[in-house]
Amino acid sequence: MFRIRSVAIDTYPENTAFLPRNDSGYGAEQFQALRKIEICRGDSSILATLAIMDDEHLLQRGEIGLGEQAFRRLGLPEGTEVSIAQAKPPASLDAVRRKIGGNSLTDAEIGAIIRDVARHHYSPMEIAAFLVACAAFMTTDETLALTRAMADVGTKLTWDFPLVVDKHCIGGIPGNRTSMIVVPIVAAHGLIIPKTSSRAITSPSGTADTMEVLANVDFSAERLQQIVAQENAVLAWGGRVNLSPADDILISVERPLRIDTFEQMVASIMSKKLAAGSTHLVIDIPVGPSAKVRSQGEAVRLRKLFEHVAAQLGIVVDVVLTDGSQPIGRGIGPVLEARDVMAVLRGDPAAPADLRDRALMLAGRVLDFDPALPGGEGRQRAEELLDSGAALAAMERLIAAQGAKTERPAIGPLSHEVLALRDGRITAIDCHLIARIARLAGAPMEKGAGIDLLRKVGDPVQRGEPLYRIHATSQTGLGFACELASEASGYSLAS
Repeated sequence: MFRIRSVAIDTYPENTAFLPRNDSGYGAEQFQALRKIEICRGDSSILATLAIMDDEHLLQRGEIGLGEQAFRRLGLPEGTEVSIAQAKPPASLDAVRRKIGGNSLTDAEIGAIIRDVARHHYSPMEIAAFLVACAAFMTTDETLALTRAMADVGTKLTWDFPLVVDKHCIGGIPGNRTSMIVVPIVAAHGLIIPKTSSRAITSPSGTADTMEVLANVDFSAERLQQIVAQENAVLAWGGRVNLSPADDILISVERPLRIDTFEQMVASIMSKKLAAGSTHLVIDIPVGPSAKVRSQGEAVRLRKLFEHVAAQLGIVVDVVLTDGSQPIGRGIGPVLEARDVMAVLRGDPAAPADLRDRALMLAGRVLDFDPALPGGEGRQRAEELLDSGAALAAMERLIAAQGAKTERPAIGPLSHEVLALRDGRITAIDCHLIARIARLAGAPMEKGAGIDLLRKVGDPVQRGEPLYRIHATSQTGLGFACELASEASGYSLAS
């Protein structure tokens, strides 16, 4: 028996357990054999990867250390006695091996894999094997089974409303923070729109990161439902609510490997919408040379896959193909994006016109789901709500209901302007490269870090004029971002 002790080491997404090499009661051979162990006490148990500690001061004899994730997931107080045993490989790994061998999997096999993933029974290496095998080929039936399985293992929200709307963009376009404008417009109209979002993984900011500049986004399912009942809407982080938790684990492995197949994308998005209780959904698919979807043909294939899966799940979808040729708005990074969003809601003449126009278009598509609104009038109604100040009022109420930030972070005080190297007209902006530069500057972890775009596609520029301004809160972040920008600015010019 060992006494558990919390070790302040973030090992996300893995469960990690620590044992001292000396005086632990195990020999070197057993350390190797117990690479993955099961830790249990009564009905509480977790599987964890074993790490050996050589610093004898960190753990006492008879103690087993648990990293932050493992300690939280086990859910027992420090000092509790637990037993450990060599973990048995999950039975569902047999199905993963069949998939690697080129076989299609049944609904039951995919369900077993996802349940084991959600219970943290898989290592990142085993998850990667499953994802790579699925990326090689995946049938439509498997995509549907994966969607249902991921929705089934987490929290499912239920609503006492016949119409629960949502809007989702597949991502990849910096500054495309339309949800924070769409949600208050739709809420002001009177439709229910509980918008939950992931934090940014590879982008400079996600909706939850940007909303967090203005208000709290971390709620229990019960509190989230209370806010929606009061304000018709919420702009929250979905992680706390535990919607499709297996998806978050899969994403943590997908992103470093840059695995982003259409099938896995559809399963990821639709599982969370199913778990969130959405009945009607607008999906924004930006198409552009540096977007996730590069061609019209790819966009049509993805649209059809969304429509097929949604129909099988009973969710009404409206898939919109939009311009993904350049970033939207001017700000890239949480504070800068929040600035642009509030400028649009306030009707500021200097607000980014492209962000306003895209948000109005998407809000109009969502409002067109309302059976009480004459067909095709959604865009006009959205514009009325924005121009009248009703959407701004709805956003201010929502910020207050979620808990307004008393001290909002400021734009990073350190800055550097990237200049045009010659005269010309801007013909293209590389969304992927601009996002990388903003992340190197510190976004989204440093809320004030990011990029302020000073020129967009079509603008003329003279040699020495600024294309964009990098903001950072540390010299290190600014240095990293400037180094990449000096190699390639992300802007293409033509005479």
